[in-house]
Amino acid sequence: MSLKSIVLATAIFLSTLYPAYANPTPTPHFRTEQEAQQHCPRDVVVWVNTKTGVYHLKGERWYGATKDGAYVCRNEADAEGDRMTRNGQ
Repeated sequence: MSLKSIVLATAIFLSTLYPAYANPTPTPHFRTEQEAQQHCPRDVVVWVNTKTGVYHLKGERWYGATKDGAYVCRNEADAEGDRMTRNGQ
């Protein structure tokens, strides 16, 4: 079995376990809330902590405030495997 076949088989296997691996195209990250809203006018813009993969809604404590983060569209964040904060902060 070639290295290319092994890598492909591994990628297929991982995509069944982790949906975030199924989409190799990264979610667009934006520096401003307005840029994100222009990208997805019918979706909710969230702030995702890019280190943890946890996102926050507008009005929550860490919305736009974590050291590593970006504004993204909620549906795209979900598709990427990010999750909403559990404690609402």
